[in-house]
Amino acid sequence: MKTNYAYLEDFINELRSNGRYAFSLQEVRNQFDQSDQAIKKALQRLKKKKEIALIRNEFYVVITPEYRSKGILPPSLFISELMKFLEKDYYIGLLNAASYYGAAHQQPQSFSVITMKPSLRNINNDNLKINFYIKKEWSKEDIIQKKVDTGYINVSSPELTALDLVCYFDQAGGLNRVATVLEELCESIDATKLLYISKRYSPITAIQRLGFLLEEILDRRDLSDPIKEYLKTVKYFPVLLRPQKEKTEMITGNDWKVVQNIEIETDL
Repeated sequence: MKTNYAYLEDFINELRSNGRYAFSLQEVRNQFDQSDQAIKKALQRLKKKKEIALIRNEFYVVITPEYRSKGILPPSLFISELMKFLEKDYYIGLLNAASYYGAAHQQPQSFSVITMKPSLRNINNDNLKINFYIKKEWSKEDIIQKKVDTGYINVSSPELTALDLVCYFDQAGGLNRVATVLEELCESIDATKLLYISKRYSPITAIQRLGFLLEEILDRRDLSDPIKEYLKTVKYFPVLLRPQKEKTEMITGNDWKVVQNIEIETDL
């Protein structure tokens, strides 16, 4: 009879041959007629050998030899399975999404996932940082399926990425970094699609700030002009480029009604 340890290794090899890198404790329970104690002991041994890692309660990833020195897989290889396990809709956003369009500039320090309420606790350990951001809704047409070794993952379109970067600018490393990434991301943005998503995007302040950055800082009127025309048809109010607590005079002098209260410099 096989040891607890060996049957689990067979299970993992089988997973790998099916192009999977992740599994849940429940799957192992369903597969083998073993006590919970025996299963957990066997998992613990594999964890010690750095052959698997526990990502979230009862959700494990298989660490293949090429990633063993890092102690973790790239999140893109298991994020789809994790979100399915958590029963949450999601997409990869912000700097991580931008990197899929060649616009990351620097390797993001954490992995940004946009999902819906109820909010999820961030995953933060030595070699893995996944930040979850909550959004009320988004449209399927603004999500692009990108192929990875384990199948497909959901990534925000260049247009949605641009608006999200401005909306969550603090989490993306500040407005200077956002402007730098936008400069490269602009090459992938379609003006018609950007206008279309702007009409559906909330909050409207993100549209104002993005338009301002595109026109005044990046000189991309081809992308900003259609949004400017759209804003003329709706109600919007003066806004600071960078939100702050102190009161300031709201004189903007531009069509975006954006007060430039911070100097923007791109790194490119």
